[in-house]
Amino acid sequence: MSRLLHRDTVPPVPAAELTARSADGSRIHVELHGPEDAPAVVLAHGWTCNTRFWDAQIRDLAADHRVIAYDQRGHGLTPEPGPGGYSTNALADDLEAVLAATLTPGRRAVLAGHSMGGMTVMAAAARPGLREHAAAVLLCSTGSTRLAAEARVLPLRAGALRTRITTAVLGAKAPLGPVNPVSRKILKYATMGAGSAPDRVDACARIVHACPRRARVEWGHVLAELDLAAGVRELRVPTAVIAGTDDRLTPPVHARAIAAALPVGLGLTELAGMGHMTPVEAPEAVTAKIRDLVTRYVATGTAAERKAATAEKEDVA
Repeated sequence: MSRLLHRDTVPPVPAAELTARSADGSRIHVELHGPEDAPAVVLAHGWTCNTRFWDAQIRDLAADHRVIAYDQRGHGLTPEPGPGGYSTNALADDLEAVLAATLTPGRRAVLAGHSMGGMTVMAAAARPGLREHAAAVLLCSTGSTRLAAEARVLPLRAGALRTRITTAVLGAKAPLGPVNPVSRKILKYATMGAGSAPDRVDACARIVHACPRRARVEWGHVLAELDLAAGVRELRVPTAVIAGTDDRLTPPVHARAIAAALPVGLGLTELAGMGHMTPVEAPEAVTAKIRDLVTRYVATGTAAERKAATAEKEDVA
């Protein structure tokens, strides 16, 4: 039975909520789930989503993990920022603020980012806050550069025309409108695999359509110009990558490039038939990968973790 049916249609109740203050004064809404002293996991959602995107992971992990989920600026319960508040630097600032507000000095966690959430981790790769608190990272369905050029949402041959139209779509100001059979069909085509269950499509549609228009448009402009290739090379903690083979928004070419460039890569898992919304489409696979990373890198150090620390020291030297 789908994880999003019956009791799973009710959002998990956080053990606590707080507001983190970012570098520019922006207020970031944060939810805390599970035992305070349990191994920690930090979840960063993607473009047009919110903390509800991680409901399946929160329900499973909160039984024996401290799960920290937050709304990216302009999404969910986090207010839209002021002028100049949309940038990859702002994403990194926000993540650092969340880590500082929820983890004591030296406490380490697994960071999982989906789509723009993964880009957030890459943007913050060289930040002191990430290097202090990240034990390991999971990047889900994300890319570091050339998003408009590689996207396959439009049924056109790759080239300048498709890139220009895709860029325009990312920044389109038209309202998404209500969730209905037509909008669900469009969202499924663009973001999910053909075999995705109707209730999971509906869950994603309701999340995406709830995103404020200005935030969707402003972040769309940022994504169209994204270049975080340097951030991938700075991500000096053990990092695993997950991607859906049928992802049209960030096709597997992105995941393969990231996995190949990571200093301490743990390999790429390609989920057959899955689209862009992997934490919702394949929640068991994503949750299992997070659990594995916690077991390997939060509770006890490993050779890979020591290698990461050595690489960082050599880089500083």
